[in-house]
Amino acid sequence: MEGRLKDPSLGLRTAVAVAALLLCRFPACLAAAAGAACDFLAIFNFGSSNSDTGGLSAVLGQVPPPNGETYFHKPSGRYCDGRLLIDFIAEDLRLPHLSAYLDSVGSNFSHGANFAVAGSSIRPQTTIQGGYIPISLNVQLVEFSDFLLRSRIFRSGCVFSRLLPQEEYFSRALYTFEIGQNDLTSGLKQNRTIDQIKADIPDVMTQFSDAIKKVYAQGGRSFWIQNTGPLGCSIFITDQYHREAQDDEHGCLRPFNELSQYFNTKLKQAMNSLRTELPLAAITYVDVYSVKYNLITQANKHGFQQPFIACCGHGGKYNFNNSRRCGFKATVEGKEIVIAKSCKDPSVRVSWDGVHFTEAANRWIFEKIVDGSNSDPPIPLNMACHRMDH
Repeated sequence: MEGRLKDPSLGLRTAVAVAALLLCRFPACLAAAAGAACDFLAIFNFGSSNSDTGGLSAVLGQVPPPNGETYFHKPSGRYCDGRLLIDFIAEDLRLPHLSAYLDSVGSNFSHGANFAVAGSSIRPQTTIQGGYIPISLNVQLVEFSDFLLRSRIFRSGCVFSRLLPQEEYFSRALYTFEIGQNDLTSGLKQNRTIDQIKADIPDVMTQFSDAIKKVYAQGGRSFWIQNTGPLGCSIFITDQYHREAQDDEHGCLRPFNELSQYFNTKLKQAMNSLRTELPLAAITYVDVYSVKYNLITQANKHGFQQPFIACCGHGGKYNFNNSRRCGFKATVEGKEIVIAKSCKDPSVRVSWDGVHFTEAANRWIFEKIVDGSNSDPPIPLNMACHRMDH
């Protein structure tokens, strides 16, 4: 286990617990392996807007209010009214919120860094989307390699050393990946058919696998891989394509959900292959698709309301206008005011801005995945440093 248990003095009891952990297959069995929790010292995250804690804001300017209003009470670089899924992951592991790698002002990287940037994809995009070129996964990997190298250089005798991870933190970190949706939506923006987008997915998986191998080669051992959510239930998709695609019984657009499912099937296959190729890697595949689909389609059952109406937006059937997203300002009678405002109570809403989830929804999703019941292997977050052979 490479010394990654919380208390090395546990000795034989820990060895027995870990052996039991490796043999079991279900959360109830895993829970019985008490004392086998991992001691993650850092988190390094790679992803897009669903886990961006300030990367795009550092490049293009701060995301506007009312973003961040629920938890931070001001914009925080997040496309949400508060905390993201990655924030809840960090909190559960008793680690601080991740600072964006690109944000140089007031950042503390002593327990990890966040390389996620809104709009990012696994494959480099050749077209400009939304007015900027996304920082794709290959660029995020270069940033990580540079961060690792510079952390080693500046750690000794440098005034910045206290803001950087210790050497051992890199091998005892959790490496989280939340990326892939933009590889699907970029094809839609280029007016490609779903079949054409599907044809690209094997290459996307090759590049994703190569990324994980590169992190592994630099000492990464524990990987938490989230699949992509139900694209056909996203408001920004239903707003644009509801006249062209068939709804399912819940109001989601079936062809786009089938596209997400195809992506996730290939992703799971790729992760299974990596477990064979990387003998020391603990790879946890997390099925957020099923959790998000359940939340959106059974919102009332779970205490939420109006899952197909954005909390923060302006106009239209879904309170969503792609050119007037959350925080959009307009001049009214000579005065600039925010017209894309927040709803009264984000805590009972699923969608924050038609693209991203509210803090309340992120918390609900986190609570459904933290115990491992929606993961393969079915291993809780705090045990994700242990490899479980299938």
